[in-house]
Amino acid sequence: MHAHLKPLLTIFMLSLIALPSAASDKAKEKRWADQIVDQLIEGEVEWLEAGDDRFLAILTEAEGEPRGSVILMHGMGVHPNWPQVIYPLRTELPRLGWTTLSLQMPVLPNDAEAEAYVPLFAEVPVRIDAALAFLAERDQLPTSLVGHSLGAYMGAYYLRGARPGGAVSDFIGIGMSGRTDGGVADAATSLAQIELPALDLYGEHDMDDVLAGIDRRFAAGSRNPEYSQQKLPGANHFFDGYEADLVTRVFDWLEANVPR
Repeated sequence: MHAHLKPLLTIFMLSLIALPSAASDKAKEKRWADQIVDQLIEGEVEWLEAGDDRFLAILTEAEGEPRGSVILMHGMGVHPNWPQVIYPLRTELPRLGWTTLSLQMPVLPNDAEAEAYVPLFAEVPVRIDAALAFLAERDQLPTSLVGHSLGAYMGAYYLRGARPGGAVSDFIGIGMSGRTDGGVADAATSLAQIELPALDLYGEHDMDDVLAGIDRRFAAGSRNPEYSQQKLPGANHFFDGYEADLVTRVFDWLEANVPR
């Protein structure tokens, strides 16, 4: 195990004790994987190991000299090649010099409610740790953690209490809402504990619960002097029609906040 991963693992071994057991829908993950493997044009399929779990990731190497690496985490129930938000970032950031590794996050059947995803947060740290170890083997650390919607809450939770100097250099949460109970899916509670550079990015016409949480997230995140909240005018939760603007916002943040 890489030495820089040990402090984060200690934090999460303690924090996950209170979480109920999780059970991602492996059959659905396999269906997504079969579809992606058959249709993937840009990037390479990678199979990562997280304990006894094997899950899909898509590696897209930076063009030219790498400027850094980015781990991407999709929203609820979908996959690491999802056409909204994830695919534009996965394929365009490498053209700008950033290697991306897009992860299959834990999923549930299509009819599952958001509440049912809370136990799956227990599966998140080992998947992110596996991704970080994979990138470390390729000398592509530190890296940025970027999540959309549920993937953003998962990433924020992973980083609760994380400090600069570790494997993760910064965090970008896109379209964060979440609960307000202080639990694992409460993005504001997570932001209050993140001590890395953190960007809270949302669309002007985002989902109601994202917009309703703006002030709460800002108050929590502002405890961190390296936190920033940005609105993308005109964009909805999936940044439909604003993909280029989304990539530009993320790229500008990476350029300004990731040490090289």
